Amino acid sequence: MENRPDEWKIEQGLTGASLPVLDMTGPETRAIPPAEVQKEFKDEDAIKAVGDPNELFQMERTGWKGFVEWEEYPEKKAAAHKILTSQSFPGAPEYQMTEIPATNPLLDGERWKLWHSAIGGELTVVPNDSWKIVLEEKHADMLHILQFPYNGEPPKRLVTSKPVTPNPLHFVRNHGGIPIIDKQNYSFLLDGLVSHPQSFTLDELMDETRFPRMKKHVTMQCSGTRRIEQITRYPGKGDELPQAPWAEGAIGTAEYEGVSLKKIIKACGGLIDDGKHLEFFGADTYFKDNECMNYRVSVPWSKVKANEVMLAWNMNGEPLPKIHGYPLRVVVFGYIGARSVKWLYRIKAINAPTRAPVQSKEYLYFPQQVGKYNMRLTDGIQIQEMPVSSAIMSPWTKQVVIHEGSIRCKGWAYSGGGRWPERVELSADGGFSWYTVPPENLSKKRKWTWRTWEFDLPCDVEGWIDVLVRCWDNALNTQPPDVRTAWNWGLHVTSSCHTINLYSVNKKHPATRARLEDMERNQVPLAPITVPLSIPSQSWDDYEKFWRKHDPRDADED
Repeated sequence: MENRPDEWKIEQGLTGASLPVLDMTGPETRAIPPAEVQKEFKDEDAIKAVGDPNELFQMERTGWKGFVEWEEYPEKKAAAHKILTSQSFPGAPEYQMTEIPATNPLLDGERWKLWHSAIGGELTVVPNDSWKIVLEEKHADMLHILQFPYNGEPPKRLVTSKPVTPNPLHFVRNHGGIPIIDKQNYSFLLDGLVSHPQSFTLDELMDETRFPRMKKHVTMQCSGTRRIEQITRYPGKGDELPQAPWAEGAIGTAEYEGVSLKKIIKACGGLIDDGKHLEFFGADTYFKDNECMNYRVSVPWSKVKANEVMLAWNMNGEPLPKIHGYPLRVVVFGYIGARSVKWLYRIKAINAPTRAPVQSKEYLYFPQQVGKYNMRLTDGIQIQEMPVSSAIMSPWTKQVVIHEGSIRCKGWAYSGGGRWPERVELSADGGFSWYTVPPENLSKKRKWTWRTWEFDLPCDVEGWIDVLVRCWDNALNTQPPDVRTAWNWGLHVTSSCHTINLYSVNKKHPATRARLEDMERNQVPLAPITVPLSIPSQSWDDYEKFWRKHDPRDADED
């Protein structure tokens, strides 16, 4: 058998997706090759028999472009399911055990675009409309992790540029396309286990004679923040939407304005019977296992009762951007961002946590010995409050840093559930010794938000170093030391100490300073650090002078 051209890369694990599975259960080891690409098929007659998509999936409400109501119409779900199962679509792209594309967007969401096109009707133009909104509302330098449904984060240099994140730089994690809703045609329904179900317009919510307003600074964080650290060390569940390769920017802080959901429930006469959870419905269409549905999650009544759930219409003093849920969204303080539903069209009081796939099949934290071959949904813990976490935004990992005994660092720290960062510490020696960031170098302390920080980290050594950051919250929770302790099959909640590898060049040392000056005179670049030096590292006279003063390499016999 001849070698493949990429044989060396395969043998070194650089294209792990090409490696066969080794079955060692028998007397001889058997190699099982990776699965072949699914054959394409399309049953045109079956699809045509479903009916006209423009009639089946037409606009639900005047002024609600891109919205299809799925949850109250099982016949619509059945029709969509028939369309999706009567043809093939591309499989989930492999990006964890191969190189991630050097593009922006990193991933394009081809399957999701094709699904929307296949269903047709009101969903036909959603991918294009959504991308136009991204380009209109987001900063030009945003890093597009996934084009559709849109997932994006700001570049590191802008993540903590301000303690409150400007709207164009706030990360976005969408689960479907962006519905375009006119304010004058907007209302949502609150029903289920409440005494008096009713609908509310935005003007009614904004009537201060009925509902007192609230403003709150809230940090919103995706449970996939820093996922790239898990992926690069230990790949896991691969799907370009639920497991997008987030870096450290899937977090942001904004001041939201709206009303407490508790007040709205009170206006409906309160909960009845055994109402214990509130289920939120978003107008975006979500796909899961060849099914169409609206985005749907729930939170417990205890969270709402504590005035920790807001219905918000403003973000940083401006109406919500379309991409962030205009005209009304849910903001759940201290929980993962996935619970803060955008484009809210319904709230339903129920007696148990929702069984919707987003909550029952996703956002689950699995034990380390659970994987593709033995996973059960009930093995996973449903993620709600975010644990304590932190990250270094500058410098970047693998950077060469020239300094004079201290490395200028900056980043963020956060803890969910109403806890807050009380202390931030950095280490330049892999976690052996830690330095505390002075309180004056931390942004304002608030109950529901991050704290940004800056610190000159002492460092005397040269060469490769591991710089770590960790946070202690007010309950003295802190972060585990290594990403291995955080790894789980779902690749959620990377809560270990954020570690970056830097090449330290300490100009405080006389020999280093002299060499750098010599390189500058000769216009010899320092980077990339791995490229051999193009000028002599030592004169021959200095070389001979050294050996005249010191013993030779070999030792004499006694």
